[in-house]
Amino acid sequence: MKFTKMQGAGNDYVYVNLFEEQLPEDAPSLARKLSDRHNGVGSDGLILIEPTDRADARMRMFNADGSESEMCGNGIRCVAKYVYDHGIAQREELKIETGNGVLTLQLFPEAGRVRQVRVNMGRPILISEKIPTTLPGDPPIDAELNVGGETLAVTCVSMGNPHCVTFLPELSDYWVHTIGPQVERHPAFPNRVNAEFIQVLSPREMNMRVWERGSGETLACGTGACAVAVAGVLSGRTERRVVIHLLGGDLLLEWSEETGEVFMTGPAVEVFSGDWQGES
Repeated sequence: MKFTKMQGAGNDYVYVNLFEEQLPEDAPSLARKLSDRHNGVGSDGLILIEPTDRADARMRMFNADGSESEMCGNGIRCVAKYVYDHGIAQREELKIETGNGVLTLQLFPEAGRVRQVRVNMGRPILISEKIPTTLPGDPPIDAELNVGGETLAVTCVSMGNPHCVTFLPELSDYWVHTIGPQVERHPAFPNRVNAEFIQVLSPREMNMRVWERGSGETLACGTGACAVAVAGVLSGRTERRVVIHLLGGDLLLEWSEETGEVFMTGPAVEVFSGDWQGES
């Protein structure tokens, strides 16, 4: 089975083109094997690029633990790059079907290759039961969450997948590696949750680290960055256009006051391709 390794702001996935390939086994099991950074290819998960009659391609995304997620913001930029660069659909505006509906992407090719992609990530979901979370508020804004002996003030947003955003004076491994896993599986989040930890540098700039549901800490999370941009506005900390610095690079986020949609611009990079032989 041929695969391609790609990354967006350091958020890396193994991509399989199902326009041409067939999976050798069930996707969750394959995701776990491919994602293993010692015995597999090494990635934050598996993304399948499939034919669909609703868009130019369909994206299915599996975390490193094999669980399927609704959406991946960094992943969808790479899907768009793959679709363009590999000739599936060579247009500067593409539509990609996801678990969160059909999204529109604007591509910025240079010398026949896509370098940057702007994604219309749609409107955030701000109703607690639809995020979902049992915390009070629609959405919960600076709501109290007791976890791991800490009392956090969290803001919850869904971008098709659930996010829990905590603003802190400083970021550290303690918050991400110790508190993050406990936030992910806190009873307040029936479908688990992605945990973002944020340091506000100015109304237009933030630092971000993330513990992703099903993958652990990753270098970037596109839907998480969108949720953080929304949470910054809702809590009165930031403006609607912000640059977010992640461990893997920078993303530009814009939450449109006119349409309510969130736009994300960032890089998409093809790293290498190979042929997965399966277990020896």
